[in-house]
Amino acid sequence: MLDTLDAAAVRRWCVGGLAALKRHQAEIDQLNVYPVPDGDTGTNLVLTLTSAHQALAMDLDTLPDGEATPHGHALRLMARGALLGARGNSGVILSQILRGFADAAGAVPAVRGRALAAALRAAAATAYTAVARPVEGTLLTVVAAAARGADRADTDDLPAVAGAAAREAAAALARTPEQLPALARAGVVDAGGRGLCLLLDVLVEVVTGERPARPAAAPRTAPAPPPVTVRETGSDDYAYEVQFLLDAGREEVERMRAVLAGLGDSLVIVGDDSGGTWNVHVHVNDVGAAIEAGVVAGRPHRISVTRFADQAPAPTADGRAAVVVAPGAGIAELFGGEGAKVVPGNPSTGELLDAIRATGAARVVVLPDDPDTEAVASAAAREAHGLGVKVSVVPTRSPVQALAALAVRDPGRRFEDDVIAMAEAAGACRYAEVCYASREALTVAGPCRAGDVLALVEGEVHLIGTDLVDTCVAVVDRMLGGGGELVTLISGADAPAGLVEAVQAHVARRWPFVDVQAYAGGQPHYPLLVGVE
Repeated sequence: MLDTLDAAAVRRWCVGGLAALKRHQAEIDQLNVYPVPDGDTGTNLVLTLTSAHQALAMDLDTLPDGEATPHGHALRLMARGALLGARGNSGVILSQILRGFADAAGAVPAVRGRALAAALRAAAATAYTAVARPVEGTLLTVVAAAARGADRADTDDLPAVAGAAAREAAAALARTPEQLPALARAGVVDAGGRGLCLLLDVLVEVVTGERPARPAAAPRTAPAPPPVTVRETGSDDYAYEVQFLLDAGREEVERMRAVLAGLGDSLVIVGDDSGGTWNVHVHVNDVGAAIEAGVVAGRPHRISVTRFADQAPAPTADGRAAVVVAPGAGIAELFGGEGAKVVPGNPSTGELLDAIRATGAARVVVLPDDPDTEAVASAAAREAHGLGVKVSVVPTRSPVQALAALAVRDPGRRFEDDVIAMAEAAGACRYAEVCYASREALTVAGPCRAGDVLALVEGEVHLIGTDLVDTCVAVVDRMLGGGGELVTLISGADAPAGLVEAVQAHVARRWPFVDVQAYAGGQPHYPLLVGVE
C-alpha cells in the first residue's frame, strides 16, 4: 500500500496503463459507434500514452528550475508527452486530463487521498474546458464521475480514494449508452471512457498492490500499431527517412539497433515482446543498408522511404502557408500541387506542430480533414501560438472540403479574410464516404451486417446497400437532389476498376449540367469519397 503517489509510482502507472491499453486495444477500437472499418480509439490512446511513456524515460534525478517535487516533474513530463503524441479526440482529451492532474498534484508536496481527489477535479475541469461542445456519455462524463467518487470518499487514505474514483468511473461508463442514443443503438459503451477506466484501474493496482476485482471484457489480440508517420525536414547529415514495421525478437532488434545507430540518427524503435512487431524509424544516407539490417533481423514490411529534399515546403512570399492532413498518397499529391504542406493521416499534435514550424511561415492555416484530427489540430495551434506562429484551423472533415478550401485561397487578401473565405468554401461543400461495414450494427438508416455497403453523408449513415456501384450512384443522386454544380470523386486504395467511371457516366446521364472532377486518392477504408458544391 502506498500513502502517497511518488515519482516511481507515476512511472509504474504510466507503464502499467500503456500495457493495459495495448492488451485491450482491439476491443476499444471495436467500440466505435459506427460499423465502419476505421475504428481507432484504442490505437489512438495507445499511441498517445506511448508518447507519454517515452517522455517519462527522461532522467528524473535532477529537478529542472521551477519544479518543486519529483512527482510533479514526472506527471508534467507524462502530460507533455501525451500532448505532443496525442492522436484523435480521445488522445487530446486524455492529454488534457493528464495536464490538469499534473498541475494540481504537482503543486502539493505529497499526493495523499484528498490531493488525489483535487487532482481528478482539476483533470475533469481541464478536459471539459478543452472541448468546444462537451457531450455527455463520453470520456468527459467518465472522468467527471471519477472526480465525484474521489470527492465523496473524503479521506486522505490514498488507496481508498483511488478505489472510489475507479469504481465510480466504471459505473459511469456502464451508463454511457443511456446518455448517447448512438451507443445504445450499437450496443456498446464509450470507447474513450473504457480506456480511462483501464488507466484508473491500473492506478488502483499501483497504490494498493492488488488488481481491482472488477469484471472486464476478455482481452483480444491487438493489431500491430501503425508505423511512425512523422515526416521531417531532415538534417544536413542525412538525406533519407526510412520507416518500416518489423516482425522480430528482442535480441535481433537490439542487434539491428546497433547497426542502424551506426548508419544514421533520429533512430526510434517502438514495440515489445508480446506481439513481436516493432516500429522502426531512422534517418540515413544508405537506404539499402538500413533495409538490409531489417531483413537480417526479421521480416520488414510496410516499408516507407522519404527523401527530405522532396518534403521541403515551398517558399511563402507573403509569410503564410497551409498545412493539410492527407489520408492517401494520391490525396497528398493533390494537396502538394496546391502548395500545401502535407501531413499523413491520423497525425499527433507534435507531428502537426512540426509541420507548422517547417513551413517557416508566420501565419498558417491547418485543414485537418477528419473530425478526430480537428482536436489535434487545435492543440497544435495552441502550441504554435506560444512559438509566435499564428495558426487558424479550418474545420474540414473530408479531403473534398479541403480541396474546396484550397481552391479559394488568395494571398492578396488579409490572412483573416482568407481564412473566412476558406471556411465558407469548405462549409459549402457537402461530403460523403462509402465503405463496407466491418460488423453488424444498428445505424440511423437501419440495421446493417458485416460486408454491407454503407454511404455516410456528413458523418451519418444514410444508405445501406449490397452493391458498391449502386450505393455510390444512389448517394450522389441523394446529394445532388439538394442542389449542386460540381461533384468531386476521390477513389480509394481498394476501389475496384471502373467504379469512378460508372459514377461519372451516371451523373452525365442523370445530371447533364453538373461538372464532375475525379482523382485517385489512395485513401484506406473508403473506396469512394464524394463532394458536392
